[in-house]
Amino acid sequence: MLTREDNERLTRVGPGTPGGEMMRRYWQPAAMSSELPEKDGAPLRVRLLCEDLIAFRDTDGKVGLVDAFCPHRRAPMFFGRNEECGLRCVYHGWKFDKNGDCVDMPSEPAGTPLQQKVKIKSYPTHEAGGIVWTYMGPKDQMPAPPNFEWMRPPASYRNVTKTFEDCNWMQGLEGGLDTAHSSFAHNNNLGNKDEMRLKDRSPRLDVERTDYGYYYVSFRDQKNGNYYMRIYHYVMPAQQFRGGIHKFDGTRREYPELNGHIWVPIDDTTTYVYNWTCAYDENAKFDEQNCIDREYFYGRGPSEMIPGTFKLKANKSNDYFIDRQMQKTKNYTGIVGINTQDFALQEGMGPIVDRSKENLGTSDKAIVQMRRLLIEAVHDVAAGKMPRGTDAAASANIRPYDGFMKTSEDWREAFGKEIVAKW
Repeated sequence: MLTREDNERLTRVGPGTPGGEMMRRYWQPAAMSSELPEKDGAPLRVRLLCEDLIAFRDTDGKVGLVDAFCPHRRAPMFFGRNEECGLRCVYHGWKFDKNGDCVDMPSEPAGTPLQQKVKIKSYPTHEAGGIVWTYMGPKDQMPAPPNFEWMRPPASYRNVTKTFEDCNWMQGLEGGLDTAHSSFAHNNNLGNKDEMRLKDRSPRLDVERTDYGYYYVSFRDQKNGNYYMRIYHYVMPAQQFRGGIHKFDGTRREYPELNGHIWVPIDDTTTYVYNWTCAYDENAKFDEQNCIDREYFYGRGPSEMIPGTFKLKANKSNDYFIDRQMQKTKNYTGIVGINTQDFALQEGMGPIVDRSKENLGTSDKAIVQMRRLLIEAVHDVAAGKMPRGTDAAASANIRPYDGFMKTSEDWREAFGKEIVAKW
């Protein structure tokens, strides 16, 4: 469990808070690239780490991320004119470029020294993997942008989506790192006793710290001389790498896909989850229907979202469309969709769960280690040190894996080549 004091340190992410200062030492997703589809297009509201911001794609195609309010009279920049490599406030015409510099001040006398003094708060951006990333920490401590394997292949080998989660970011992250719950919450066929996660519902976990966070290996005994094993990666502060060996018709395939999530705090009590999937190799290009089918499998297909938002139609207000008869006869939760099942449980804990009331077990090793790493990172930042996981090179060549191995084998010998990036 966490003390109430440590829980506060990690879950509060606003400017000046211990957790917020820690999160600002890492590059964070600010928006999907698809949310800014055209040069000089409409500005986009962004709320990130309790800050209200505006994103815009300028005439050169570069993305700016600036304060949501003009530094003149605090008028909303959302209504601004995106034109000629800058965003112009429509109240008095003051215009700012992506670096925050005031490049035009037409309501003041020509040559006014005020123009050189006035800036709008801005954050650097980096666009890669279908995501606009930003760094919100001290500029003299800015690390290299992320370079994860899933960001490197052509777009036709990758799918990235985004969903809104109505709770603190750590509740989602902890769910993503918890492999044991998949034997229960994601048991979608009560009659299938041969499913690999049901043959052993108490997995053994080995957790190994790394420069980027940790990896862990879970072993489930298949009762036939084999283990079903999963190699996860936790990349600080809030990303999970996971393998997958299913197709969407329920059959298994030899080579897994690579997938994972990034939990990005909107503020203390709401989160955006960036969901990424990457083909295992160049033989598995994604077509549009494959991507749509995948999203429906997880419960976040196009028709399952509230139009114009990243919010699920199945949510707290309607108990996630739980079907009690289905729960008795078909699946463990009575809720349809892997993603929706997770949200029901994570959001149902409340906006910020009181972890001092928990009773953790051996299957919670990965969660315990994640919390320790984050607390260490908070202390490192307070001491003026660079926290673990900020070096992009440390996580550039990792990949997850799901597979089967004999109980007599060493997993490093069986799968050592499978956990090295190929893209």
